[in-house]
Amino acid sequence: MTKLRILVQDFMNSFRTILLGFLALILCGAGLLCLPAATATHQSVPFLNALFTSTSAACVTGLVVYDTATQWSFFGRTVILILIQVGGLGVVTAFIATMILTGKRIGLMQRIAMQDAVSAPQLGGIVRFTAFFLKATFIIEFIGALLLLPVFARDFGFVKGLGFAVFHSVSAFCNAGFDLMGVVRGPFTSLTTYADNAWINIVISLLIIIGGAGFLTWRDLIENKFKFQGLRLQTKLILATTAVLLTVPFIYFFFLEFDAVPMKERVLMSMFQTVTPRTAGFNTADFGVMKEGTLLITVLLMMIGGAPGSTAGGIKITTIAVIFLSARTYMKGRENTNAFRRRIEPAAIHNAYTLFVLYLLLLIAGTIVLSEVEDISIMPAMFECASALGTVGLTTGITPGLSTVSKIILIFFMYFGRVGGLTLTYSIVSLTKKETSKLPAEKLTVG
Repeated sequence: MTKLRILVQDFMNSFRTILLGFLALILCGAGLLCLPAATATHQSVPFLNALFTSTSAACVTGLVVYDTATQWSFFGRTVILILIQVGGLGVVTAFIATMILTGKRIGLMQRIAMQDAVSAPQLGGIVRFTAFFLKATFIIEFIGALLLLPVFARDFGFVKGLGFAVFHSVSAFCNAGFDLMGVVRGPFTSLTTYADNAWINIVISLLIIIGGAGFLTWRDLIENKFKFQGLRLQTKLILATTAVLLTVPFIYFFFLEFDAVPMKERVLMSMFQTVTPRTAGFNTADFGVMKEGTLLITVLLMMIGGAPGSTAGGIKITTIAVIFLSARTYMKGRENTNAFRRRIEPAAIHNAYTLFVLYLLLLIAGTIVLSEVEDISIMPAMFECASALGTVGLTTGITPGLSTVSKIILIFFMYFGRVGGLTLTYSIVSLTKKETSKLPAEKLTVG
């Protein structure tokens, strides 16, 4: 019995805990959404569609086969909101939170799993950080709901407006992109109703950015009183790369995509469409009618995603930063990759390139399959795959009509994008035998 317990504990390492935790959450959510009580018509939906919706919510993506506001009942929308909240926090974080609230002892295995779940740099103080993480999450979502309430209460009445404010605050902070605006302008319209409303645009954008930056970043900023010089290298890279990713696409959208729109909407739409591909999924413009250049830039933004340990998915900002910095180093003929007077470890560079290649291969494979199966052009297929892999939720409008094969591919992509490529890889690699010897080396010319 003792040997069996040791074997189970060995198998259930922290990476597999994350993988199986999300899988259990998704399946529970799908089961609940299959119930007649979950739909507005009180008729059960096919399991695959319920699984797609549950995966999208738990993996904070936002791709939907049904309009959230018109298809689901109050019970169904509540299930989706809970999936978004737990998925945004992470199942391990939610589990640790329950243990903290019930006063149970948190063992070493749980602490290690928590460290991997939030990408914390060290194991020490992980429980205190979890408490900070949870308090900050609910405080920010509460403030976000209060800020959204005046507009939604004006448009829908106080009670319904309060529900809308809470739902969209949680969805925005968790970078989920689920919305309830189908009752306003029609199904699948997202926030296009508020394209010219500066208040809604700014509040939602701030919630997305705060959630996508990650609490390790915010804790570092608070501890250093927002002084850039004393920040950790990771925080500096996140802030610097975020600034670039918010500036360059805005300029493109402003001058080349929304040039025919009135100035106020032009600024707001350019800003919002720059922020939302950071794995949020809301939109105030119709991506189905945008230029291919705009769609390609959006695909790149969706694949990059947010920061490690945040509610966002994607390859991650630090991964892209490390790849560019290492490429610059090699082009200059230097050995060490440096940033902000610090050296980046080779292991981080290897992980960055591994992750990039993994996501790129999946994107290409998924694009080809979707294009062939759905008989659509490459760009809409690539856009849909990138949206799922980056756990974004933006679409050109093809999601509801996808076939079974395409839905299964996107379900896997959303799951892969949320748990993280390296988490999935490490959980598989740990089952194989470690390398004990090295083969003879031989020079190879590349390029």
